[in-house]
Amino acid sequence: MTALAGVVIADFGRVLATPYATMLLGDLGADVIKVERPGSGDDTRAWGPPYAHGRATYNLAVNRNKRSVGLDLTEPEGLRRARELARRADVVVENFRTGTMARYGLGYEQVRQANPGVIYCSVTGFGPGDGAAMPGYDLLVQAVGGLMSITGAPDGQPLKAGVALVDVLAGLHAAVGILAALRHREATGEGQLVEVNLLTSLLSSMVNQSAAHTLTGAVPRRLGNRHPSIAPYEVFQAADRPIVIAVGNDRQFAALCAALDLPDDPRFRTNELRVAHVDELGAAITSGLGRQPASFWVARLTALGVPCGPVNDIGEAFALAEGLGLRPTVDLDGPPGPMRLTANPISLSATPPRYRRQPPDLGEHTAEVTHWLDAAPTGEDRP
Repeated sequence: MTALAGVVIADFGRVLATPYATMLLGDLGADVIKVERPGSGDDTRAWGPPYAHGRATYNLAVNRNKRSVGLDLTEPEGLRRARELARRADVVVENFRTGTMARYGLGYEQVRQANPGVIYCSVTGFGPGDGAAMPGYDLLVQAVGGLMSITGAPDGQPLKAGVALVDVLAGLHAAVGILAALRHREATGEGQLVEVNLLTSLLSSMVNQSAAHTLTGAVPRRLGNRHPSIAPYEVFQAADRPIVIAVGNDRQFAALCAALDLPDDPRFRTNELRVAHVDELGAAITSGLGRQPASFWVARLTALGVPCGPVNDIGEAFALAEGLGLRPTVDLDGPPGPMRLTANPISLSATPPRYRRQPPDLGEHTAEVTHWLDAAPTGEDRP
């Protein structure tokens, strides 16, 4: 049993934000039918290297548990089938520029006329109003949305996150919105429009930094790996490699001082004082850490209840999760060969995620989906 069994999603999205959202919903049991342009498909099919089984790993990362159907919306037959798919779907998802779907007769109001209970999720970069013409690229939103202004060294260049983080955040918000709309429809029978944009998804996700501005007018700046409100809370250098120490209260700080043999210093007795004297505090901690390798300090500080850990690479991070029994990967068999993908992080005791399909080849399921669209009697809304 899966939580979303029987839910049909017509997925007109591409690249990252919407494919990530629909993959999560597919993991939870929804039947996701991914509509792609014949011959080229989702842009990410060409985003490599790296490749696995001759396919871009970027595309493989966010498209499992989907069926791919090739439909050319510029051709009458492809457009007819796309409209029929939208008519039968429980959920329609798209992330084209505002107005694009409407030009094909696939906008929310048009789909709702034929499918009154539809949940229609539209993901844009900057909303459907004055920002409609602005391209929704993750790097652009990280820049204009303020994230880069608080990322990087104080005297260095603004930096982006090491992954398209805003797309992922928008995808998560889209998935939550779709689930809320499904619950509302279950209770009332009413469908609705769900709108998510990258810019406000980012502003919401910057939480304390955003609140610092909205509540006080402050404009946060880059602090490198330091925290604006907590100290010590940053990266330090041990004898062999960097480690993170994240002290959240005075008890933890006292344990850190005992481990490093740091003297009682009135400048560091409260968190507020530690933030005010963060340079002096950092120098004292670095001096102590330099006496031993990172593994020594991680073991000692962890035993004392001080949050800390090495700065792992991604391979080490997966190994850590596996060592903790968190099962961070899933193995999917089938042509063109076995694939190890990152698992859905949601654990449900009664309706856990299921991994039914490898990411599809372009148009892999065109025949079966078009047969359903062409041959099923009117009113039969499930494949």
